[in-house]
Amino acid sequence: MSTKESHFMQLINQNKGILFKICRIYMDDPADRDDLLQEMTLQLWRGFDSFKGESKFSSWMYRVALNTAIVFFKKQKRRPDSEQMPAGFEHPEEQSNAGEKEEQLAMFYRAVQQLGKVEKALIFLYMENQSSEEIAASLGITPINVRVRLNRVKTKLKDIVNTLSYEH
Repeated sequence: MSTKESHFMQLINQNKGILFKICRIYMDDPADRDDLLQEMTLQLWRGFDSFKGESKFSSWMYRVALNTAIVFFKKQKRRPDSEQMPAGFEHPEEQSNAGEKEEQLAMFYRAVQQLGKVEKALIFLYMENQSSEEIAASLGITPINVRVRLNRVKTKLKDIVNTLSYEH
């Protein structure tokens, strides 16, 4: 393995939580999450030479991974499902979740699935403790717009969670 490849892999391993969270936010199905993870890693590798170190690697990684997730998500929406899962089928990963916190987290991710692509990015970057300025730079909007949109998205998420709670 070349020095460039090993440096890339080291940076990816140090920041892989970012990729896992983006996958979880944008894709509900575990197979789709795996596909998205591979696509994000590929796009990061393709763009690695463009990373100049003027910002933190994680900031650059956010931008590339989020853009990749948005494009991937659009492609998934256009692709018709070829098979439907039987009613009541649960993925083994979901069956192993136990306890109130796991249930709340699962409900949160279900709620996030109902958000738009920019809203998902806002919530993800907010959860990663990014400042309004960092979020604005990542999404190409103003910091004031970030705060306004973030407040709207938080309210929307609360409403969705409440709806899901009543259905559950």
